Amino acid sequence: TAAVTLTPPVQVVSPVTPVAVVLGSQALGSMSPSPPASSGTETLLIVENEAAIRNLLQVALRRNGYTVLAAESGREALDLVQDHSGPIHLLITDVMMPDIDGPELVRRLSTIRPETRTLFMSGYMDDALGEQGVLPSSVNFIQKPFSPRAIAQKVRDILDGISS
Repeated sequence: TAAVTLTPPVQVVSPVTPVAVVLGSQALGSMSPSPPASSGTETLLIVENEAAIRNLLQVALRRNGYTVLAAESGREALDLVQDHSGPIHLLITDVMMPDIDGPELVRRLSTIRPETRTLFMSGYMDDALGEQGVLPSSVNFIQKPFSPRAIAQKVRDILDGISS
């Protein structure tokens, strides 16, 4: 018999934010689909300037049955929205982005797609975002880090009208 030595899992780190910050301790390979209660068939638009985070979110949400469109900037997201003929049920956007920040993207998107709901995400503390006037307290928000299960449940709650 041959002995096999397993090496520890490889960690992927973004220059700005470790991927672990977004998805906690769950590695990509361990992202199993959430229970049917948090799955869906709606179309989501993810806007995140960090590629590793954007890609992990796409995988996690697609595994829950959603159709996922993704953009790395606010400008790219607006182009995608113009070109997409079907509905976009939920925009999931980072609050702070280099070209167009999340709140400004939502303002612009609401003139094109007023029916699209929004979920903001950020690595900044939600209290700090509210104190700086970046986000009102009544918006849908998820704090990074979050697990694939947590994001899938938050998305489902918003689409079902459970979350504010």
